[in-house]
Amino acid sequence: MSDVPQPLPRPERDVSQLLERVRRNGVPQQAHAPQPQAYGQPAYAQPAYAQPAPAPVPGLAPAPVPTLAPSPLAAPAAAAAPAATAHEAPRHSTGAEDVVSLRVDDVLEAALELGASDIHLTTGSAPMVRLSGELHPLENFPELRPEDLQTMLYAIMTQKQRETFEANLELDFAYALASKSRFRVNIYRQRESLGAALRRIPFDIKPLEDLGVPPVVGSFSQLQRGFVLVTGPTGSGKSTTLAAVVDMANRTRRDHIMTVEDPIEFLHKHKSCLVNQREVGEDTKSFANALKHVLRQDPDIILVGEMRDLETISVALTAAETGHLVFGTLHTQDAAQTIDRIIDVFPANQQQQIRVQLASALQGIVCQTLVKRADGRGRAVATEVLVATPAIRNLIREGKTHQIGSAMQAGAQFGMHTLDQHLAELVRTRQITFEAGLEKAHAADEFRRLTGRM
Repeated sequence: MSDVPQPLPRPERDVSQLLERVRRNGVPQQAHAPQPQAYGQPAYAQPAYAQPAPAPVPGLAPAPVPTLAPSPLAAPAAAAAPAATAHEAPRHSTGAEDVVSLRVDDVLEAALELGASDIHLTTGSAPMVRLSGELHPLENFPELRPEDLQTMLYAIMTQKQRETFEANLELDFAYALASKSRFRVNIYRQRESLGAALRRIPFDIKPLEDLGVPPVVGSFSQLQRGFVLVTGPTGSGKSTTLAAVVDMANRTRRDHIMTVEDPIEFLHKHKSCLVNQREVGEDTKSFANALKHVLRQDPDIILVGEMRDLETISVALTAAETGHLVFGTLHTQDAAQTIDRIIDVFPANQQQQIRVQLASALQGIVCQTLVKRADGRGRAVATEVLVATPAIRNLIREGKTHQIGSAMQAGAQFGMHTLDQHLAELVRTRQITFEAGLEKAHAADEFRRLTGRM
């Protein structure tokens, strides 16, 4: 069998009644929806935070307008364009070369039907979607040309976003498909054309118990002060876990939650807590700038979408030390590396002071990754959890982060475990295969020992 990913089917839509009406009555004066201009605001552009449109009738997702055959009574000036298939965007004749009238929304609806986590749009390829960690092309969608892709992507940007993209050649923002899902969007340039990656963000926040993370993670939501980090590689579910922790606090406490994100991903409603969410580039200039002022906004819980620089980390540590509960994320693989990354951001002459500060403020670290399930149905989350016990604080203060792994292995009574321990447990319970766990293990020999495969 070929290793080339096979196209994925979409349900068909029936346009036979429409075509029959055309054969009887002729072509309407405006057979096609007007094409949006690349730099104009189209009628169907959806701002990220617009009120959702009324939900479509179940089972009848909106379809692209089909290309209609000419009336038998019309003069045969030119050959009729063939009608579009149910999933192929209609092509409008320009007199020279057809232009594909495909919308980003069409691609997103197809991806949602398949349960995709990510969507990729790039020149020379049909839209691609990620299912259970693997990329597959969408069937019956055309290869995207540079001019088509620019029209599609500019149609979902506001004028301000277009100007930002043209100035920086990179853009992150959130986009909402009405009543269905939100997406985190990154648009970039490659080989003098555009590309885009879209990550699905559900409207509903799953409770922690449904995510497969250990119960100790939920206990972090009840802390009164301190610094908690959720880390892992891109696409490991950090944002989902962090949203669930914040939602647990929102349901069980009576506090003020402030978030600073780029962009805002999960939308939190006011429940028992008051929640204010600020987006970098829209509501504030930068993470560091927002955090400078957040302490004057009477927060109890602060979420920092990403710890990107020295200034952001420094202000977050100070906030945690002064009686606030601060959550943040980093792209690190394990707890020891996370601690080293924070300390190494600072100049050498400040690092001992930061060790002392971090040892005092840190409450916990959750590192996670996603592993393909043994039955092929999605992916399981594997975690590493550090709880800041007195022994852990001493190791941080003394710069002995290389000993943290051993302390975590011996700290099960506090809810701690290493990633390799959790992977081995997932193998024993047959949620993942040994081979899949070995690919993600930090120490292959230790993982083999834990699974009895030495």
